[in-house]
Amino acid sequence: MTDVKTQIDETVKANDVVLYMKGTKEMPQCGFSSRVAGVLNYMGVEYTDVNVLADEEMRQGIKDYSDWPTVPQLYVKGEFVGGCDIITEMTLSGELDALFDENNVGYNKEAADKIREANA
Repeated sequence: MTDVKTQIDETVKANDVVLYMKGTKEMPQCGFSSRVAGVLNYMGVEYTDVNVLADEEMRQGIKDYSDWPTVPQLYVKGEFVGGCDIITEMTLSGELDALFDENNVGYNKEAADKIREANA
């Protein structure tokens, strides 16, 4: 498990935004992963996706790494942000925009506003 922890640590620190998910950003394999990937894709965020279904050690390893029991898991600048419910809430409140702004992560502000308008 140490190798997986090291791999996760290197991945989240080497990339500005990382989404550990079931499936890929092009083909999510569960509704929760699809929702978070859909938000990031729609907002034009460049991110690294890691498919936990491709590796059982990674699937368990990411849960141990974050001490969070579910996938998907979003990391920004090496910090764990949350899973689907938290990312959804942050998107709708504008907190995700603020987090991206604070960390100089590029995204489409108009797209973020459209998500909020559609869910108002």
